[in-house]
Amino acid sequence: MRLKHCNNFQDFRKLAKKKLPSPIFHYIDGAAEDETTYERNTSAYNDVDLIPNVLRGVENIDLSTTIFGKKLDLPFYCSPTALQRLFHYDGERAVAKAAEKYNTMFGLSTIGTVPIEELSKVDTPKMFQFYYHKDHGINNAVLERVKESNFDVIALTVDTITSGNRERDLKTGFTSPPKLTLGSLYSFMSKPIWGLNYVLREKFELPLLKDSVPQLSNVSTSIGQYFSTMLDQSMNWKDAEKLASDWGKHFALKGVVSVEDAKRAVDIGCTGIIVSNHGGRQLDGQVANFDVLSEIVDAVGDKIDVICEGGIQRSTHMLKALSVGAKAVAGGRLYLYALAAAGQAGVEKALGLYKTALERDMKLMGCKNISELSRENLRFR
Repeated sequence: MRLKHCNNFQDFRKLAKKKLPSPIFHYIDGAAEDETTYERNTSAYNDVDLIPNVLRGVENIDLSTTIFGKKLDLPFYCSPTALQRLFHYDGERAVAKAAEKYNTMFGLSTIGTVPIEELSKVDTPKMFQFYYHKDHGINNAVLERVKESNFDVIALTVDTITSGNRERDLKTGFTSPPKLTLGSLYSFMSKPIWGLNYVLREKFELPLLKDSVPQLSNVSTSIGQYFSTMLDQSMNWKDAEKLASDWGKHFALKGVVSVEDAKRAVDIGCTGIIVSNHGGRQLDGQVANFDVLSEIVDAVGDKIDVICEGGIQRSTHMLKALSVGAKAVAGGRLYLYALAAAGQAGVEKALGLYKTALERDMKLMGCKNISELSRENLRFR
């Protein structure tokens, strides 16, 4: 299979699996424990049917939306995800340039692998995903660099105070940086192009954290250990409120799935929330994002931007979330398989396929712009 044969989410996944060593692929592909939440994130969309209208004059479609004060040409964006240069040597720079081409938001993780100063030059709306460390000196240093790089919004991740039980990573022996073991040796040797790129191109490191958390750059350690030992498990609403105040610009909580938490986010000054369960990678058995989206939109959707993140594999999934009332949708695997498959060209093709499909679906729905989507378009089984 080649990039030109990729026509959908599953095609990109298959090509990524051919390109990546097994531990790296399964780090993207896996989730917590029995992966029931991961699967429900997608299957939830199948419990709702679309009801099209006809004869609406839909020759011209406007897919634009506005979130965090920024107009995007597309109602979907690239969620911040960690360690992208493990998946393709260009990593975040490939994703940022693809997002720039389509004028949609690009997200950068605290555990990013390309310097934030380089990515600040990309001319597209930018989100920074913030992990809150026990060492508040790290928090302050990261915040200062994000300010200097003029990102548009910070999203504080609130559902990773400890790592989920990602059993696939335990089985494959995934670490960052990758470490050869007897179990993983064949997998790495069978993907020589990946290995050559990893060894011969720029050194793999975490630019934001390398001076503060040397364990993550110089010694093989799992991301699970990072979550469980470096992040502040005492983080509370006051900490989030202070971070929002110190930042002083658009601020969101990422990982909200309850109405109560959504309301408190409004109270502490958030301008948005990202309804997400971390792609099913944290607490297995917790509710899927789409299953709680309507009640959260009803509670706070008139006060702050509500984003639906995760589980989206088709443009029709996007349509359903937008019809419920999300201002935009987002995902990581949405573009990560494409990144692993073919770098920037892969991400551009994935975003282009979603754009084309969403335009077609909007016409078939009888809607000319995102604001015309509503729950009247839906039938809940």
